[in-house]
Amino acid sequence: MHVRDAVASRYSCRAFLPKPVPEPIVREIVEQAARAPSAGNMQPWYVHAVAGERIEALKAELRPRMATELPKGEGVEYTIYPPPMIEPYKERAFTVGELLYQSIGVPREDKPARYKQYARNYEFFGAPVALFFVREKVHGAAQWADIGGYLQTVALLARGHGLHTCPQQAWVSFHKTVRSFLKLPDNLMVYSGMALGYEDPDAPINRWRSPRAPLETFATFSGFTS
Repeated sequence: MHVRDAVASRYSCRAFLPKPVPEPIVREIVEQAARAPSAGNMQPWYVHAVAGERIEALKAELRPRMATELPKGEGVEYTIYPPPMIEPYKERAFTVGELLYQSIGVPREDKPARYKQYARNYEFFGAPVALFFVREKVHGAAQWADIGGYLQTVALLARGHGLHTCPQQAWVSFHKTVRSFLKLPDNLMVYSGMALGYEDPDAPINRWRSPRAPLETFATFSGFTS
């Protein structure tokens, strides 16, 4: 697959088939993604890949807690959305949420149904593989950006294997549980989770795509001769 096709076809998949992903493929993706750039070549990422009985154990631990702990969970170690959310970012976030729930026929006022779908995050949307991206607490903004680049590279390499992904910062809301599950030392924290597997092409929630802002709203070009 050409890299242009990988970029164009990547989306946040929210319904996966139960088909297993072989460990050698996951290892290859995680290893090759380390070619992502990082400031000073620090490579400030740690990755925990989980599958099989291990992933089922984590889901089983969280499942009975969904009815009482959503949406706040255990609190967060970092703020995902900047307060206050200003325009145009607020409208973009609102629109993508509306498109998601419209795809499965859940109206805005039906909060129980929305929470039920949100809880699917903690089932990895049925994906057979979970990835957790972990960082040093003392690292700064540049290293946060580096890990984001690594995560994107993982997602694009997955497309080369016919796989799909869903980055899941939702796992930050259960960082205490993840920390205990992964046995993280005190100097590390959870940056994001990611579901990895084969998409379910028949699932309605996989049939929409989030819109992108027009080029002229975020880019300028000058000095070109042709």
